[in-house]
Formats: sequence, C-alpha cells, structure tokens
Amino acid sequence: MSTGIIRRRLFWAISRTGIFLYRCLPIFGSLRASVAVIREADRVLVIERHDGRGISFPGGIAFPWESDAEALRREVLEETGLHITSLDLNFRYFTAADVPCVITVFSAQAAGQVQESWEGLPCWLGVSELRARVLPSQKPIVENIATGR
Repeated sequence: MSTGIIRRRLFWAISRTGIFLYRCLPIFGSLRASVAVIREADRVLVIERHDGRGISFPGGIAFPWESDAEALRREVLEETGLHITSLDLNFRYFTAADVPCVITVFSAQAAGQVQESWEGLPCWLGVSELRARVLPSQKPIVENIATGR
C-alpha cells in the first residue's frame, strides 16, 4: 500500500473521530479557525479533502496561543505549500455545522508552488462549482464570494 493511501486513510480516521468527539464533548467551548480566500482570475483555491467530506477553503483551527493571522499562515502552508504574502480581514461568523467555531475569513495573496498534503489536494474552482461541494460550515464564505465581496 502506498504512503499516499495510508496518509489519506489516516487523515480520514483522525478527521472523522475528532469531529465526532468534539461534538459530544466540546471541552474548550467554541473553537477559533482562520480561512483564506485566495483568488486567481475567476477561481479560488480550495482543498479536495481526503476525508471524503467535500471541499474546503485553506485554513483551520487556531492553537490557543496563535493569532488568527498566524493560524492562517501556518494552515495554508501545511495544506497547500504556499506562503501568505498579504492578507485582509473579510468577516467573521459563528457556525456549529461541524463543531462550535468562530471562523475568521481573510482575502489573501500567496506565493510558491501548490502541493498536495495529507489533508487533501489543492485545486482551483469557480464559484458555481463551490456551492454544491463546499463543507456546510463554509457556505457563508461562498455566498460572500458570489456577491462580489
């Protein structure tokens, strides 16, 4: 079995287990997450997740000691191999679709070569493709993009 398949299966197990456990026992209350909207012409960068849940924007949960921007820079590098070169705060919202979480959304510019990670395969999609496949917790981001904000 290739290491890529093993990594995908491991991510699937960790992701699904973590979400289930935190829904049952949210010991830290609402989590904080940062998400990047990185545009290229009329497309945005997303991650085709290896856990089978669909696509998500690059980003993730912040450690308690990290700022939202620090978490975003770390997560984007881990998930895509890209380095954030500039970012602007777009908006924040609360969701409980996966786990209770306040999500901070940034518009970002990035440099480097896109690379696959154990979490998923980065790809560029148009807004119409996002609507049907994005995680439920990230639908407000798609609507924000669709309205031109």
